[in-house]
This record gives sequence, structure tokens and C-alpha cells, in this order.
Amino acid sequence: MAAWTWRFEKSDGTGTTPSVEPEEWTTQGDAESWIGEVWKDLLAGGVDQVWLLEDGTEIYGPMSLHAAEEG
Repeated sequence: MAAWTWRFEKSDGTGTTPSVEPEEWTTQGDAESWIGEVWKDLLAGGVDQVWLLEDGTEIYGPMSLHAAEEG
């Protein structure tokens, strides 16, 4: 079974520890639902962008959390 996870970065691409404890999800939809619920907290905690990973393989990113704020 696939493990879906997020990687958290500053705007310059350096890794950072998220302010919200991340999980592992069994579906892409569950991982994306979680990021939709907590992105404001992540942004406030210093995360600027995220990458979605499936079993450690980059699926997409970087996805700016600032874009969500502006939209």
C-alpha cells in the first residue's frame, strides 16, 4: 500500500519542520484533504511550500501555500 506524505520547505527550498504534526496517508485524496485543512497553520508556522510524495517519490511541488492565501 502506498504511503502519501508531504515535504515542507521554506521559499528557498530548504526543509523545515511543520508546526502541525504530519501523518502518512493511504490515498492522495486524504493527503490533499489534510493540507487543505491545515495550510494556514503551516504557513503561520513558517512553511512556505510543500511537495506531495508517494513512497518517497515526488508527485508534484513545490506548491506555494502563499498562493492559497492570495486566492
